[in-house]
Amino acid sequence: MRITDSVLRSFRVARTYRENSQKVNCVDFSPDGENAIASSDDDCIVLYNIREGKPERTLFSKKYGVDLIHYTHGDAQTVVYSSNKLDDTIRYMSLTDNKYIRYFPGHTARVIALSMSPVDDSFISGSLDQTIRIWDLRAPNCQGVTNPLGKPVCSFDPDGLIFAAGVESQAIKLYDLRAFDKGPFASFDMRFNRVCDWTGLKFSNDGKLILVSTNGGMIRVINAFNGSVLHTFSGYNNSKGVSLEACFTPDSQFVMIGSEDGRVHVWSTESGMKVAVLDGKHPGPINTLQFNPRFMTFASACSNMAFWLPCTDDA
Repeated sequence: MRITDSVLRSFRVARTYRENSQKVNCVDFSPDGENAIASSDDDCIVLYNIREGKPERTLFSKKYGVDLIHYTHGDAQTVVYSSNKLDDTIRYMSLTDNKYIRYFPGHTARVIALSMSPVDDSFISGSLDQTIRIWDLRAPNCQGVTNPLGKPVCSFDPDGLIFAAGVESQAIKLYDLRAFDKGPFASFDMRFNRVCDWTGLKFSNDGKLILVSTNGGMIRVINAFNGSVLHTFSGYNNSKGVSLEACFTPDSQFVMIGSEDGRVHVWSTESGMKVAVLDGKHPGPINTLQFNPRFMTFASACSNMAFWLPCTDDA
């Protein structure tokens, strides 16, 4: 099934789970799409089986808290996540035996961005200490540091060769992973017409677009090669300045974001037109939203987790 306007308009919540007492701060699908994992502010890590459509296990990170949880490259049995309580160390954990494999110390303030390489065992992290660090899962020592001169959110491109940094909510800088120490090879200044913080960056799967999420009721899609602004999307509720996660669909044709009233808004990246508003009946703001990389489903979460499926028959 192709993702089209009409298919997106047909999506309905298939299952809702109330495994968490506080907000889900991050959700990630495994590379094969068979599993999902969610981290939340109540220090829980919940594993979901997508084929069976149910939660499988709950793990805990009571001491350190858990945020920005991601599956590692090509592996549904290990994850990397940041702390939101005790320290700023990143942790690499085995889900099979619930044990830490490695720690990645170095940041001196809260980590606000984590991005796994799509091609190997490297990953990058951005922190309120105004650095981006480059890591390898096989070694505890940082492989490199860049100072982008401001608070950075960051993301790998789909080829794992370039990473983008959104710096101080006003510029996007592109780095070659193999020569990051030389500084950015391109930089695009970009201001929104209202005051807001940039809360995330994502590349589209075709590598042509970059999506900038903010806490200010607007998101932006730019050309990844020349930095030109293609679309600015607004018209969704975010009056309280919540960090709402936006995402691309896997075919790069649509952008989705949740809102504080529990609805999901969808736009076409080609036309810029809004194509759907979906009611997830979330009691709180949809903090996190992810489309499955392999199957026709997506997840949205406040403190509840919802999995959506297309409904071909409205009867």
